[in-house]
Amino acid sequence: MFVYEKKLQYPVKIKNTNPRLASVIISQYGGPDGELGASLRYLSQRYSMPYAELKGLLTDIGTEELGHLEMVGTLVHQLTRNLTEEQIRTAGFDTYFVDHTTGVYPQFASGYPWSASTMQVTGDVIADLTEDLAAEQKARVTYDNILRLSDDPDVNDVIRFLRAREVVHFQRFGEGLRLAKDKMNEKNVYYMNPAFDK
Repeated sequence: MFVYEKKLQYPVKIKNTNPRLASVIISQYGGPDGELGASLRYLSQRYSMPYAELKGLLTDIGTEELGHLEMVGTLVHQLTRNLTEEQIRTAGFDTYFVDHTTGVYPQFASGYPWSASTMQVTGDVIADLTEDLAAEQKARVTYDNILRLSDDPDVNDVIRFLRAREVVHFQRFGEGLRLAKDKMNEKNVYYMNPAFDK
């Protein structure tokens, strides 16, 4: 069971609207390496994880990613609140606005809607944890790219916090992968099984 605390994990207080920046940041809401996919990936992978410690790890990180989804949605909302028609047109936000007004919709920065095809759940301990390591690095790169494009210190403060959490999650999944390999009988780890070489 989840307990919802009615505050963000890290404060989001954006002073200036910027629909162009919002249209980039939306990718971390529903993009290919965004928080929606991350939370669903980890919360789905936990069911087939055979070790309690790793189920707990996936639940903890998956739940935190839901909090990050809320933070990114808040960023997008605050960057697009009270826009004028001219701001919408000149920022290139008009195509998003036509479909969603200023609602926060899960999509890539390119406009493609979120899809479960951006995530994987295999039921294989090694494959899933390796997927998770890669997912955290891809999310970190996306945050790096946002920082390259943003000159708003309020936005950058939040993005740096989120980026730092991706690094921590990567480290935790690395520890989880080592734990899984230690717990598995060596003959069951596919890359150590000579029977698969035939």
